[in-house]
Amino acid sequence: MLIDSHCHLDRLIENDDPASLAPVLAAAQAAGVAKMLCVSVSQRGYERMKAVAAPYSNVAISCGVHPLDVKDGYDKAWLAEHAADPQVVAIGETGLDYYYDKDNVEQQRQAFIDHIEIAQALNKPVIIHTREAKQDTLDILREHGPVNGVLHCFTEDWPMAKAAIELGMYISISGIVTFRNAEQIRDVVRNMPLDRLLVETDSPYLAPVPYRGKTNQPAYVREVAQFVADLKQIRYQELCQITSDNYHRLFPLAR
Repeated sequence: MLIDSHCHLDRLIENDDPASLAPVLAAAQAAGVAKMLCVSVSQRGYERMKAVAAPYSNVAISCGVHPLDVKDGYDKAWLAEHAADPQVVAIGETGLDYYYDKDNVEQQRQAFIDHIEIAQALNKPVIIHTREAKQDTLDILREHGPVNGVLHCFTEDWPMAKAAIELGMYISISGIVTFRNAEQIRDVVRNMPLDRLLVETDSPYLAPVPYRGKTNQPAYVREVAQFVADLKQIRYQELCQITSDNYHRLFPLAR
């Protein structure tokens, strides 16, 4: 079994036609991808995302507001209400992004803390986005934890990954690991323990080699998994089993 632990299926729909998702899911099945986690990024887009995933029993969903979307609509009471839905297996994605937006740092920080508090209250894991905010991300996790979760689409260095793992986090690797200039991420993969590793596409973004430049899709998590297996010097099927076990341990409601 192979699992895409982070994707955005609602952003793979063409011409606002949900039927256009059928070939994407068929391709995933053909590639051996048994499950997917469709991740929420905005309050205004949540209901549409939930509706897109609803017909598919192998697609789990999260509820949250991305740090780059908090200024376009975010309400803690709304999040607490919708995150309590039994169909929601995780809270997020949340976190901090100082690369694209430094104008609302305090709003991002407060929203991140809110997501953690709601995750704790509901006993659900958090999905964390972090970019150029290493110290603040770790500080908030230390100050407002403990909480289970994953740093998704990880692009930072091994010291940050190690610190996050020591706080109980998982690390999810995307197709970026296959990029020519991604040696820092490859170093993280080589160093990190297998029992904290997940793989993802973050589709429709960041398609791995040899699909780089094309629209990403869950089927391409196979390339990510194969690349990571080679880095860890283990068999592909072993990597699939390990990451699937990790996924179910982190997201028990997704079983």
